[in-house]
Amino acid sequence: MPNIGAVLKQEIARLSRREIRSQVQATKKASAQYRRHIAALRRQIGTLERQVALLQRRVGDGAAAPPAEAARKVRFVAKGLKSQRARLGLSAGEYATLVGVSPQSIYNWEHGHTSPRPAQVAVMAQLRALGKREARSRLAQLQPKRAARTRRR
Repeated sequence: MPNIGAVLKQEIARLSRREIRSQVQATKKASAQYRRHIAALRRQIGTLERQVALLQRRVGDGAAAPPAEAARKVRFVAKGLKSQRARLGLSAGEYATLVGVSPQSIYNWEHGHTSPRPAQVAVMAQLRALGKREARSRLAQLQPKRAARTRRR
C-alpha cells in the first residue's frame, strides 16, 4: 500500500501544474497579441516615415533655398571681438550695452575665460555690419532706456 502522504503530495503537484498552465496560457495569448499589434504598428510607422520623406523631397525640390545668413554658422573668436570693438571705438561697457550683457562678460569673452551663448554670438554678428556712427546712434538710443531702469530701482 502506497504512502498516503506521497499520493496526496503527487496529486497536489499535478493539480497545481494544471492550474498554473491555464493561468500562463492566458498570459501567453495576450503577449502574442501584443507582439502582433506592435509589429503592425511598426510597419505602419515605417510606411508613414517613407511617405513623409517622399513629401519632403517633393516640397524641397520646389521650395526656395534658405537664406544664406540662416544657413551660415557664425563662429566666435576672442581676438575678433577685441578688434571689432576697437574698430567701432567703443569701450567694453558701451559694447556690452549694444550686445545686452554686462561689461564683465565682454572682458571674459575677450580674454578667453568664457564664451558667449549662440544668441549673443548672433547679436555680435549683426553688429559687424555697423559703422562707428551707426554704433554710436544705437548706443544713444539704448542708454536712455538703461538710465530710466536704474532710476526706478
